[in-house]
Amino acid sequence: MVATLVPSNEVLPDVLPTDRLNQRGMAVRDLRDELRRIPNVRNVGTVIGAMLQSFGVVALAGYLNTWWSYLAAFVLMTRGHVCLNILGHEAAHRLLFKNQAANDFAGRWLLGYPSFQAMLGYRRSHFAHHRDEMGPEEPDMGLYSGYPVAPDSWRRKLVRDATGQSAIKNFKGLFGAVKKRRPEALQIVAVQIVMIGLSIAVMRPLMYVVWVLSWSTLWRVSNRMRSIAEHGGLIRSKDRRLTTHVIRQTPLARFWMVPYNTGWHLAHHVDMGVPWRNLPRLHKELVDSGWVIEKLEWPTYRAFWKAASSGGPPSGGPANPRRDNRAQGENSMLNF
Repeated sequence: MVATLVPSNEVLPDVLPTDRLNQRGMAVRDLRDELRRIPNVRNVGTVIGAMLQSFGVVALAGYLNTWWSYLAAFVLMTRGHVCLNILGHEAAHRLLFKNQAANDFAGRWLLGYPSFQAMLGYRRSHFAHHRDEMGPEEPDMGLYSGYPVAPDSWRRKLVRDATGQSAIKNFKGLFGAVKKRRPEALQIVAVQIVMIGLSIAVMRPLMYVVWVLSWSTLWRVSNRMRSIAEHGGLIRSKDRRLTTHVIRQTPLARFWMVPYNTGWHLAHHVDMGVPWRNLPRLHKELVDSGWVIEKLEWPTYRAFWKAASSGGPPSGGPANPRRDNRAQGENSMLNF
C-alpha cells in the first residue's frame, strides 16, 4: 500500500441529498439564492481595502523612504499580492459585483493587471479547472499531481519560487505574448509601465522594485503552498471531497495566505457561484449534513504540508492507497 493524500472511504459518508443540500452538496433553491447574493456596496469597501493593503503599503514605504520601510513592504506585499489575486479570482467568477462591466473593470485594471494576472485568460482556464478537477483539461495538473513528494523535491520547488526562477518563466510567457500582440499581455505591460512611471515621477523607484520582487519571490512561495493545500495529490472524481482538501482555518493562515474565506475551498468547489462572504455558511451546511466530518479535515496547514512533503501523510491525516504519478510541473497565472 502506498500512502497518499486521497481521503479513504471511511471519511466520506454517503448522506446526501438532505432537505437543504442536493446530491452534489449544493444548497436547495431558496437557500442557494440566498448564498449566491452579491453585496455590491460591501465589496466596494473590500476592493478599496485590498488596494490599501497593496498599493498603500508600497506608497507608505516610499513616503518613509528608509531601508526598513522597504523591507517591511517587501514582506507585507506577500499578503498584498494575495489579496489582489484572490479578489481577481472572485472577479473571474463574476462574483465581485452584479454589474459585469464593473466586475470586469475592477478584476482586470485594479486587481489583476497590477499583479500580473491576465483575468480574462485566467477565467477561461480556471473554469476548465472547475468543470473537471484533475481531468484531461485541468490547467494546473502539473502543479497538483505527484504528491506526496520527497522532502528534497519539496525544497527544490520552494527554492525555485523563493529565488525568482518560477517568476522568470512567467515573465518569459508574458513577453512572448507581448511579441504576439496578445491584448491582455499588452494591457498588463501598459499598467506596469504606468506604475514604473509613477514611482520614478515621485522619485521613489524602489517602490516598484519592491512590488515586483515580492511578487516574484515571497508571493510565489505563498501561492504554491496554498494551491497544493487546495488540490495537491488528489484525484479526478465527481465527489468534490476527493478533489479538494479540507483544512482547518486559523487567524494567522487567513491573514497571510487565505484571506477572503479562500480556505473554505471545498465549499467553493461544491458551488462556485457562492461569493466569498458566504463560503463559511455553505461549509457549515456541509458539516451539519454530515457530509464533511472532522476526520476529513487536516488540523493545520503545517500538518498538511508535512504530509505532502514527506512521502505520505502522518497518522490523523486523510489517506488512501492510491496515487497519481503524472509528471509534475509549474503553474502560471498568466493565461493569454
